[in-house]
Amino acid sequence: MKTFCGRANPTTGALDSVEESEEYDYHQEIARSCFADMLHDHDRNKKYYRGIRAAVARVKARGERVIILDIGTGTGLLSMMAVTAGADFCYAVEVFKPMAEAAQRIVEKNGFSEKIKIINKHSTDVTVGPDGDMQMKANVLITELFDTELIGEGALPSYEHAHHNLVQEACEAVPHRATVYAQLVESELLWSWAQLQPVEVEGARLVPPPAMGLCAGAHSVCDIQLSQVSPRSFTPLGPLCTMFSVDFSKPVSSAFQSHTSQFVARSGGRAQVVLSWWDLDMDPSGSVVCTMAPSWTYPQPKMAPVSSRTRWLFQNMQAYSNEMESTGMFYNCFTLETPFEFPSNAPPPRPCCTCQAHLVWTRPRFGELNDGRRTESYVSALRSVLMGDSVCLGVSDGSLLPVFARMIGAKKRFMVYSNAQTHVFPLQVLEANSMEGGVELLEIRPEQLTSKDLGGEQISVLMGEPCFSSSLLPWHSLFFWYCRTALAGLLRPNATILPRSATLHMVAVEFQDLWRIRAPCGTCEGFNVSPMDEMVQKSLDFRESREAEPHPLWEYPCRALTRSTGVMTFDFTQRVPQQPISSQGSLPLIRKGRCHGVALWMEYHLTADITVSAGLIGPVSEQGECEWSRHRKQGVYFLRSPWDSSDGAAVSYSFTFEPSTGDIKMDFSVEPQ
Repeated sequence: MKTFCGRANPTTGALDSVEESEEYDYHQEIARSCFADMLHDHDRNKKYYRGIRAAVARVKARGERVIILDIGTGTGLLSMMAVTAGADFCYAVEVFKPMAEAAQRIVEKNGFSEKIKIINKHSTDVTVGPDGDMQMKANVLITELFDTELIGEGALPSYEHAHHNLVQEACEAVPHRATVYAQLVESELLWSWAQLQPVEVEGARLVPPPAMGLCAGAHSVCDIQLSQVSPRSFTPLGPLCTMFSVDFSKPVSSAFQSHTSQFVARSGGRAQVVLSWWDLDMDPSGSVVCTMAPSWTYPQPKMAPVSSRTRWLFQNMQAYSNEMESTGMFYNCFTLETPFEFPSNAPPPRPCCTCQAHLVWTRPRFGELNDGRRTESYVSALRSVLMGDSVCLGVSDGSLLPVFARMIGAKKRFMVYSNAQTHVFPLQVLEANSMEGGVELLEIRPEQLTSKDLGGEQISVLMGEPCFSSSLLPWHSLFFWYCRTALAGLLRPNATILPRSATLHMVAVEFQDLWRIRAPCGTCEGFNVSPMDEMVQKSLDFRESREAEPHPLWEYPCRALTRSTGVMTFDFTQRVPQQPISSQGSLPLIRKGRCHGVALWMEYHLTADITVSAGLIGPVSEQGECEWSRHRKQGVYFLRSPWDSSDGAAVSYSFTFEPSTGDIKMDFSVEPQ
């Protein structure tokens, strides 16, 4: 049986449905799962272990047999900890069949088969009784069901069902309690990811539509690594506020709930952003705490636990009507949200976008459009090529380049779009700046465009950022090249293409933390979990190990072990070639460290002397520290095995661009020289 999967197609700029074997989804789910990430988190593991030992000891002190219910057991690690701590029996529930099978093998390999039963079901389907999945109700509930928003993996319905059906009253729970914190701050950096800012072009001020200033923005939280947001980029307006706590040892409701707190103003400023994170108390006394707090909350940030948890931090960006207001946080069974101020006697309104920009642009895209240096590069490039008789065509999703061309003085400005949503906001920008009709928006695909659509004109400047909503990896923006090729018959003989070319760059790196999502565990806290490693590697070998994957590297620190270099250039002034383009070479390792893989990004050459990078945005330091663009995700290719760099080693690479598919095949290896 075959299955259809969505895949970005750089030749069309669309997400195509591609026919794959029935095994594809199965292997991709495992390969991209990052199961090993938490197993490498030794701080988290040790705190869970301490909490489990304490819970088992409390039950034994009451003279009771210790019966464990472990929901979302994964590898069975926490159940094995419980048995080692003295539990009499464990029911370990895992809904994902491949993981449940791996957990069974792990339990057997570690000699716990007689005391741990793996149940391959959703916990809400588990039954209790002589003929049920569990012979009796448990008196210790262990879970690891948390995501960036604490409850986004459906934790509350699982807890609610467990307390009603699977555990005894007054059971012990590990973790025992969760607490959500919030801090109100002023931050122009973070605010730039939520609202379009005014921009100066040719001495004129381009302002955002009034509707945006009144819009609550995207309703979802923004999941980022707060540890990588410098404290210098925001100003706290008051102390840290406790929003609410959930006691997992007592019955939990998945019904809608709201919590309101008053932020106490300690300094003046604009209330722009709510930063939020949460803690887990592993025991009732709160003496064992697993915290998601960013590193800058510690007296010595470098001493903060370095773990996979740091990527679970989030912040929510909302406008506030006054400088200092009370705010609330509410949740249903799957999400946390922070709305505007609401009256205590009414249900809080769900924040939602009313200006439509947040439906089109992601938060990183807002940040990109608000990047003054980047905007100046595009405006300078346009200024150098536009004439009074220029006829411009913009090819990028939700771009303001045609608006800039209008402000600079081009004769005619067109913009093509295939998504009905992407044209609404440019129209609003034109209206807000009294430039109605300043850009003609054409709802048509580039390959369908005719001279009639352009009023009989030929294009003198074809421009793009390029940015397309369907792009996942850096080279997916090569859709611009395919558009340029399709439009060749409508271009003037001396037409300017902006950008004129793009270069794919690479650098071999050592990751501080990101390596954990691909690294095998072998032994975790004294338990052999190699069957999970084997399961993941088998799925990686199916296809994924030979493919790059997108990651925002500004959130995941790394060190460059080689110099950065351009490995393949795409000349947009020419049509897409019919034959493949290949590139091979090697880069010597110039710094000591452990090479985990290769970072990849595109740099766009707007003119001969103006380049915009979607990857490294500054020189690499002597120690190899890198500064990455916050606006685009970079590509990461993980080596199958890390390489401890030493003198005389080099990273060999090969790339092949296939014009028929727009795909880039690549391979890397580290070899002694």
